Amino acid sequence: MTTTAPAPRLRRTDLRGATPGSLDYRAVVPRADFDVEAAVPAVHAIVEAVRERGVDAVLELGARFDGVELTDVRVPVGAAQAALEALDPAIRAGLEESIRRLRTTSAAELERDAVTDLAPGARVTHRKVPVGRVGLYVPGGLAPLVSSVLMNVVPAQVAGVGSIALASPPQKAFGGSVHPTILAACALLGVEEVYAVGGAQAIAMFAHGAGPCARVDLVAGPGNIYVAAAKRLVRGLVGIDSEAGPTEIAILADDTADPAYVAADLLSQAEHDPLAGAVLVTPSETLADDVDAELEKQVAATRHVERVRTSLAGRQSGIVLVDDVDQGIEVVDAYAAEHLEIHTADAAAVAARVRNAGAIFVGPHAPVSLGDYCAGSNHVLPTGGCACHSSGLSVRAFTKSVHVVEYTREGLADVADHVVTLAEAEDLPGHGAAVRVRFS
Repeated sequence: MTTTAPAPRLRRTDLRGATPGSLDYRAVVPRADFDVEAAVPAVHAIVEAVRERGVDAVLELGARFDGVELTDVRVPVGAAQAALEALDPAIRAGLEESIRRLRTTSAAELERDAVTDLAPGARVTHRKVPVGRVGLYVPGGLAPLVSSVLMNVVPAQVAGVGSIALASPPQKAFGGSVHPTILAACALLGVEEVYAVGGAQAIAMFAHGAGPCARVDLVAGPGNIYVAAAKRLVRGLVGIDSEAGPTEIAILADDTADPAYVAADLLSQAEHDPLAGAVLVTPSETLADDVDAELEKQVAATRHVERVRTSLAGRQSGIVLVDDVDQGIEVVDAYAAEHLEIHTADAAAVAARVRNAGAIFVGPHAPVSLGDYCAGSNHVLPTGGCACHSSGLSVRAFTKSVHVVEYTREGLADVADHVVTLAEAEDLPGHGAAVRVRFS
């Protein structure tokens, strides 16, 4: 007879009684090791191989890493349409509703051109322009993340991007093609340029161009450490959205929280990846004990039990005990989680005080799972503490700003002396001469 081991009790970090400013909360809160720089040497060889040998290298790398022998990296358009026709109607309905909600919120993010008249004949227009061509990456390792197709494609389309290419790893189980659910989502969104290419070689293909895939201007989408390292290497040649690490959830909760909800939400992110982080920040030892008890029950009943156990037992997961909700806010602000849930009294007011998070989920009926699929928000979010300086994927990621400067002769005359004076101050007399010549 076999027995199932109990779920690991989440390790605890006790910050109660800490003097304000005495601790670097970001350094003491649990977080996964994710050393992108350590992966760079191996990934550099992959990126260089694609740069030098193009699609031949992409095919060889696919055979080596994915165990799939292909002769063409591009998925036929008909395959995506066939996948859509075979899609479970319930899955299609879910995708369509998610698309509808995400399009609505994305459209609300569109920025208008800003025109500023500084003086008669002096106008500057801040123009928003969509990126010309983007390469979108959708992971397909432990799970076919079909929702990531939507989160990548919809804001790019709403932004007005004219050319969209999408890559996802080839699947042995499907003859070396992209997972059919991912293909169905591409067909649903009208994305016809799809490549069965995974990992760092997909990022290199986008950045350098290879075979049928022309070079892109921007690469976006989540991936593993090798994808993140490849993005780091091609940044500058192309734009990137972020170097995404393992997914993470932080929950700030007090004694009003339902421990079953809290445990379920921690588990939901732990099932993504053995490196996924699940952190509860609470002033209530009673809640901490109850959540541990709930996890023991819920983990035993979940499908991906070993993956979840590994995540919850890892150094990236745990319970942080604090004096009160005020200290808890300081801790979650320092942690800057990808996903932050607030399960406290007056949760909306608490959420309004948080500065750093990729997305904030307020109250007992807004779990992170909602944001993964149908909230209308985007689930491609900054990880590893990057939410203190970066934002999640949105329409803005697929646009850039251009200043358009329109001055008449009279408008230039108003500031000509200032331009000449400042040019002389910088010892750039040619700059001043370029103004003077217009009034000679």
